[in-house]
Amino acid sequence: MRKAVQQRTLETRARLTEVAQALVTEKGFEALRIDEVVQRAGVAKGTFFAHFNDKDELMDLLIGERINAQLDRMSAAAPPRNAEQLARRLMPLLELMASERYVFDVILRRSGAAAMEEIGPIATTFERMGQVWGPWLATGDFRRDVSVELLVEGLQALVVQTLALHFCALHQHKPMKDRLLPYLRAWLGPFSAGPAPMPL
Repeated sequence: MRKAVQQRTLETRARLTEVAQALVTEKGFEALRIDEVVQRAGVAKGTFFAHFNDKDELMDLLIGERINAQLDRMSAAAPPRNAEQLARRLMPLLELMASERYVFDVILRRSGAAAMEEIGPIATTFERMGQVWGPWLATGDFRRDVSVELLVEGLQALVVQTLALHFCALHQHKPMKDRLLPYLRAWLGPFSAGPAPMPL
């Protein structure tokens, strides 16, 4: 009996997620409404809240899945050797993160957690970025005077800065890639022969 209840619970959550993904594809992330999700899924509103605390938690899952899909594609591709190649590899991820101002806002809110039990899908994608980007930065023609971990953290900061300026009325005129590339060149620097990247 207990297994049947657990199976129904998993199926209901999967159905809610599937319906929400379809609605996002139709209308966008911000336009998604909980009432429409439960109506299409054929469940009560209370059932939604048994699975998700609020819309943000659902968005954390949906956006996190899409970021992970981009990271899957990145990890399957050949490593970039320089800042120009790195910028090209990063652009599909940046375009996803900039697809709506709302998406960027959710990413900012959910990318960190005050407690371990609050870590959600978006926060874990930031950890995964390090796993994908770290080997690239360790083997490409990038600076060697700081640790790979610091290079990754700097790269994440530059991505967030690029996105923030993309949504700023004073800076919207410049394409994201044109803004990102000078940052990458300045932060990652030209390759210089030297020791392996320093550990933290």
